[in-house]
Amino acid sequence: MHIVLYQPEIPANTGNIGRTCVAAGATLHLIEPLGFRLNEKEIRRAGMDYWEHLEVRRYVNFKEFLDKNQGAKIWMATTKAKHVYSEAEFGKDDYIMFGKESAGIPEEILVEYEETCIRIPMLENIRSLNLSNSVAIVLYEALRQNGFGMLQPEGNLHRLQWKR
Repeated sequence: MHIVLYQPEIPANTGNIGRTCVAAGATLHLIEPLGFRLNEKEIRRAGMDYWEHLEVRRYVNFKEFLDKNQGAKIWMATTKAKHVYSEAEFGKDDYIMFGKESAGIPEEILVEYEETCIRIPMLENIRSLNLSNSVAIVLYEALRQNGFGMLQPEGNLHRLQWKR
């Protein structure tokens, strides 16, 4: 899976998303301009010690992203979509794109992806969810649809053992 952030503005969100990508085995794609530098301590703090394991790809703009990822199926996560994210049929190599915190994905981009625009349902008076929460919700639905791939299906207790 691939997570694409279009011009992210808040370093802590990107750090949290990076940590989620590492846990999920997803690649993080960042489309500039970024609202921060990737070496800022807020990113490292939010990403904890996982950031060094993250596969990150940067692009100068959306056109460069498209040029370098030709043929990619791109889902556009937006509050303006007609379809709910749980109705989408995600493939294991799909790209899920999220917009910047203050404005989302520009409508000039969205209109080219009408059928792959998806939204997270919420009450009408709520503008949007936190970006890192939105990424986690949609990414894990996509992973669920694909059987969670290589992810660890169960956890182990640290000091005790489960009763059989």
